[in-house]
Amino acid sequence: MSAPAAVHASPLLVARGLAFSRDELPVFGPLDFAVDAGEALLVQGGNGVGKTTLLRVLAGLLHADSGAVEIAGRPARPQARARHMAYLGHLPGLKADLSALRNLDYLCGLHGRRSGLGLEQALALVGLAGFEDAPLRTLSAGQKKRLGLARLWLSPAPLWLLDEPYANLDLDGIGLVNRMVQAHLQASGAALITTHGAYAAPPVRTSLLVLEKPQPAGAPA
Repeated sequence: MSAPAAVHASPLLVARGLAFSRDELPVFGPLDFAVDAGEALLVQGGNGVGKTTLLRVLAGLLHADSGAVEIAGRPARPQARARHMAYLGHLPGLKADLSALRNLDYLCGLHGRRSGLGLEQALALVGLAGFEDAPLRTLSAGQKKRLGLARLWLSPAPLWLLDEPYANLDLDGIGLVNRMVQAHLQASGAALITTHGAYAAPPVRTSLLVLEKPQPAGAPA
């Protein structure tokens, strides 16, 4: 498993003073962190501390209340996010009536595909050889997650945002995620990975961001 190398002089991602609230209640922040090429940032914390929300803010799906995000040294505008980020969320983001192969083809048409890798090759990589023509609705939750991983592997984006990527996977699938992350980082990519801490991180250069529920203004320390 290998990926083409890329060189980035600046951190792939920088967040400064990033904060988000919902219904005037703070969800997270302010947060300051950076992710370099070749590094994985593990975002840990219990339920409801804002791990998924943080990734959605970084991906541009939600707007932060305050703070700034930079990608490769530039402000994180929509085009920069689309070019540099690949997001794997809890929902597969796939079309139920399309086959596994058609789903990949459709998504590569939207988000691009890195050169030198075919759709069938990506399906085989994630253990879905033989399921090319299977409609998405016939696949199990674990197989849908593997199809999402195939889409991720096809993406040319250097920065992966992975929200609980081990969910719905067996031990072989967990190993697959770790091998993919390791290969991506060896090729000068980077990854943000949310986790409850149930599984060990892949053997890569790793930093840790622990989220906790922020105290409302005026609450006793």
